[in-house]
Amino acid sequence: MKAKGERQMNQMKIGDFIKKLRKEKKLTQEQLSEVFGVSRRTVSRWETGSNLPDLDILIEMADYFHVDLRELFDGERKDDKMDKELEEVVLKVADYSNEEKKKLTRRMHMLFIAGFISAMIYMILLFNDRGDHFIGSVCQGFSIGTLFVGVMMTSKYATKIQALKMKVLRRQK
Repeated sequence: MKAKGERQMNQMKIGDFIKKLRKEKKLTQEQLSEVFGVSRRTVSRWETGSNLPDLDILIEMADYFHVDLRELFDGERKDDKMDKELEEVVLKVADYSNEEKKKLTRRMHMLFIAGFISAMIYMILLFNDRGDHFIGSVCQGFSIGTLFVGVMMTSKYATKIQALKMKVLRRQK
């Protein structure tokens, strides 16, 4: 149920609008995918409304197709143009979102490097018949743990895990 004044995005309508814009430029899905650095299948998912582009791609898309972000979000052309201030706010939000993604990526890389080093130490100890010692067991456990965390954080469940984490943290306050 929507609250008063709340707007909801219609993914199907947005997808149809993206398809219409692509066809106006006489582009194939493959050509559009090259423009935005995604797969053709991703473009197909956008156009069918099963997925939406990330915010940074939506901003690029608005610029590429010479439409406002508001038009993309509404899935139709508008006569009135978006205020410059609103556009700047959206760009700041996109920049923030990209910075958060970069931070997470850096953390994941550090975790994978630590896991790889731990796995190498374990392999060296294992080949020297010392893999069953305490250090070998710690390295083995850390390697398996980082692998597990890496798989979970790079899977489609990462956002659900993040939401659960935030929910638990809010309860503790």
